[in-house]
Amino acid sequence: MRTAALATLIATGLLAGCTTVQVSQVDTRQHAIDRVCIERNTKVAVNDFLPVLEQGFMRHGIATEVHDAPLPERCEYTLYYTAERGWDVTPYLDFAVLRLSRKGTTIGTANYRHSGGFGLNKWAGTASKMDPVIDQLLTGKAPD
Repeated sequence: MRTAALATLIATGLLAGCTTVQVSQVDTRQHAIDRVCIERNTKVAVNDFLPVLEQGFMRHGIATEVHDAPLPERCEYTLYYTAERGWDVTPYLDFAVLRLSRKGTTIGTANYRHSGGFGLNKWAGTASKMDPVIDQLLTGKAPD
């Protein structure tokens, strides 16, 4: 009986996988953000990552402009990002970092990491993984 319970616990742990999200939220009382310049990261191979970012910010009433480096000087708020894919039968988003800054000073960060296991959530779409992360980063601006 005890062996069966231990086996069930181990199997549950393996199936759940391990997703870690760490967010330093933007203080929207100090930062009334209405537009963000996103610096395009051409090294990111997650095809829908940039559109998911843009839609996430727009959902919070924040317009976006995507630029290659160097960014125009008119960009008061800037988002830098990176994302990586893992592979398990098919590619999946397993790591992402967002850094939001105002005139060079970081005002918020968000990190997403899927750390293995057999959890089916690893194959979830980019939006289902990143939307809650973006929402938490911009927590002072509730989604419409």
